[in-house]
Amino acid sequence: MPTPTAGSLRVPGATLHYEVRGQGPLLLLIPGGTGGSAAFDGIADGLAAEYTVATYDPRGMSRSVLEEPEAEQRVSEHADDAFRILGLLSPREPARVFGASSGAIAALHLLTARPERVERVVAHEPPVVEVLPDASEHRALVARVQETFRTQGLMPAMTVFAAGLTTGRGTTAPTAGTRLPPRAAARADRTMADLPYFVGRIVPSFMSYVPDLRRLEALSDRLVLACGQDSRGELPYRPAAFLAERLGTHLLHFPGGHTGLTTHPAEFGEALGKAFRA
Repeated sequence: MPTPTAGSLRVPGATLHYEVRGQGPLLLLIPGGTGGSAAFDGIADGLAAEYTVATYDPRGMSRSVLEEPEAEQRVSEHADDAFRILGLLSPREPARVFGASSGAIAALHLLTARPERVERVVAHEPPVVEVLPDASEHRALVARVQETFRTQGLMPAMTVFAAGLTTGRGTTAPTAGTRLPPRAAARADRTMADLPYFVGRIVPSFMSYVPDLRRLEALSDRLVLACGQDSRGELPYRPAAFLAERLGTHLLHFPGGHTGLTTHPAEFGEALGKAFRA
């Protein structure tokens, strides 16, 4: 099992914590939610047999500290962070990039803004709800989440958020009865610590992001849109399915649901490796 090498990178407004393991072409993994670099613990070692795998904590999460703790967050800035990591670790060759959830939104922006640095992007359930015909309903959801967070606190806001993301047949996060892999369970405290930042500043910024559809269409040969096979009917599934149809590309299905990376790490890692080899 490769031991990751940790480093830090100063970027405008923050210092990013990143980890690198393996050797070969660069594969950058961009986490979503509050996962941070540790979200990829279950798949990074396997992928490191074929790639130099880089993971990191997005600005404001875990070990990546903001210079201004209350700074507004923007998708373009998060994508620029990924661009700077690519420049550090693969200055001459374009890289492969995977993004999950909000990390997939950053990956989409990276592709459209810096296509010369990206060989292929796999975007798993990016919640770019502004592309949907009922986008106004999802703007209202985000507004309800923010108002609940302000007036009632974190957990009531998370309840409103989870209800809005699902169809009532489950949640997009593992339930109390779900048995998580040991390393995933050990991340629970860090996840809880990052939740207020995620709900208060990442959710409203990222879910209001409007991707450049014309640019994505022009770059569609480098983009793989993916969803969890158990996510059908839930909100995070719909934007990726919509984009795949709009761009005329195949929608890839990964094991599990929105959090398949956590609940099915071995199968998810295998599917991701295949997506980059295809």
